[in-house]
Amino acid sequence: MTEQRKALLAQLGFRFGINGPHAARTMMLGDLSLLLAHTSQASSRTDYVAAVVEGNVLGKPTRKARQLAARHMATLYALDPSSPIFRALRRLWPYAEAAQPQLALVAALARDPLLRSTQSFILGQSVGAAVPREALQGVLASVYPDRFSSASLQSFAQNIGGTWTAAGLLQGKVRKTRAAIHPHPESVALLLFLGYLEGLTGQRLFSSGWMDLLGSSAEELEALANAASHRGLLVFMNAGGVKEVRFPGYLTPEEERIRQEASHVV
Repeated sequence: MTEQRKALLAQLGFRFGINGPHAARTMMLGDLSLLLAHTSQASSRTDYVAAVVEGNVLGKPTRKARQLAARHMATLYALDPSSPIFRALRRLWPYAEAAQPQLALVAALARDPLLRSTQSFILGQSVGAAVPREALQGVLASVYPDRFSSASLQSFAQNIGGTWTAAGLLQGKVRKTRAAIHPHPESVALLLFLGYLEGLTGQRLFSSGWMDLLGSSAEELEALANAASHRGLLVFMNAGGVKEVRFPGYLTPEEERIRQEASHVV
């Protein structure tokens, strides 16, 4: 991916680079749930940070811990209504509590290169296969050769394993194994939206790498998109095998211009 394309996608909420919040934390699902429960959809980034640091809605023991939590969450989720990915996450979050772990994972994958670097490995494991921390550590070592110490990679792998577990793709506390997940219309809507932000349209949205996360057949994905459309989460039409997916109200005109520009840049 060229630097020009990365710069355009970064304006739409994606993050690139080497490091990420999983160097220090998991995707903080419990904290995210608390924060969104105690703030409104009209909240600004300042409001979210104030809720964590001043209001201590997360129940952290010290101000330093509150500041660190706010910093990590802002990096991982943006916590900013000017970010299309966070806006979409915030919009979809209230519809189904069962979908929230998947929604958090999808947003985290879009914004944390460390977590994203393990996606192919996790999805490549068959259901029931053992996924030890050492295996994740090995993946990270191969992606970032000679960049991090063994101790750092071990910590990163533990955090990343915790996130995949919280999202439902791994199970177990000490001995983790690959698990099948039950996809939801809300998570399908967010995955389709990420593909749309990258410039994909129509049938290509359903065959993007983002949709691999759910391990669902084309027919299942179409049924979930149809359910999302009926719930008003997006617009999905399928006429004669020609699929159209639209996201009314998700992007500003300027964001749509950037999306279209990104679609023409490799």
